[in-house]
Amino acid sequence: MDVYKIALIPGDGVGPEVIDEGVKVLEKIAEMDGGFRFEFTRFPWGCEFYSETGKMMDEDGMEQLSEFDAIYLGAVGFPGVPDHISLWDLLLKIRKGFDQYINLRPIKLLNGAPCPLTEKPDIDMLVIRENSEGEYAGAGDWLFKDKPEEVVLQTGVFSRKGTERVIRYAYEEARAAGKTLTSISKGNALNYSMVFWDQVFEEVGKEYPDVKTASYLVDAASMFFVLDPTRFEIVVTSNLFGDILTDLGAALTGGLGLAAGANINPEKSYPSMFEPIHGSAPDIAGKELANPLAALWSASQMLDFFGQEDWGKRLLNTIEDLMVENKVLTPDMKGQATTKEVGDQVVEMLTAKVV
Repeated sequence: MDVYKIALIPGDGVGPEVIDEGVKVLEKIAEMDGGFRFEFTRFPWGCEFYSETGKMMDEDGMEQLSEFDAIYLGAVGFPGVPDHISLWDLLLKIRKGFDQYINLRPIKLLNGAPCPLTEKPDIDMLVIRENSEGEYAGAGDWLFKDKPEEVVLQTGVFSRKGTERVIRYAYEEARAAGKTLTSISKGNALNYSMVFWDQVFEEVGKEYPDVKTASYLVDAASMFFVLDPTRFEIVVTSNLFGDILTDLGAALTGGLGLAAGANINPEKSYPSMFEPIHGSAPDIAGKELANPLAALWSASQMLDFFGQEDWGKRLLNTIEDLMVENKVLTPDMKGQATTKEVGDQVVEMLTAKVV
């Protein structure tokens, strides 16, 4: 029997509530399959931990996490702890420290999901975001602080290695899926980093003549995400642009309550991390109002990562069936169910399918 060792970092706000439902569903799937099981270890790290210790995680936290196959993260952030601390001292520390250089964000309009567009298009794209450097490299300087001549420098870092590997990964995904690949950059204004990005995209593309490609400036791409999202299938873009565009995509496909993300180390030299990306929502924490479907979608991504694609697809189909049924949904989806009730219903529907 395969054993998948999962580090749980429920984190802050609604994080523990949605992660509990994800664990419940994953355990039920393992029970129904019988060929694998999960071992979960919970870590108390996050903003509450920071308020008590002055640190977002243990000093040897990365060493502890390195022993696991994957990390399941709830949410990071809470009032009283500056966002740059909660982000850089936990989430980005893990992404960078474990070389999770691929961020996968599915932008797919499931049946039953709300869409703000007048006519519901067939939105089905995978955004592959560079996840280790670029605009989030943390390079720069703060000169003459608190003086009239104060200057702040924020430097984007685009290495040949970092740029080429994410672009090559995207070409491989497009080839395997038989889909088009679109690169999104801003080469007309960012005359070093994005011109380099465009150049590498073209260079790597010569090795994939079978993949149909397109390139857009990020401002034009933002417009087409709304006006004609069906033109995008596989998308590859930089850290910052990917961060922004995928939230726009989430708004078109049901909101952040349905937005899942995977931070992947493709070589599996380190654990990869799976998370709903809706944030900690402290205003509704503890009220059982949080939508767990994004956490369940990220659990589906985890199943895919472990080679359990059939179960990953079944879980995603069950999420879709739940929304089409439109009976057990949280308030953000105009329902009256609690977080736990949604998780219970997903388990019940999964079980019924197997039977």
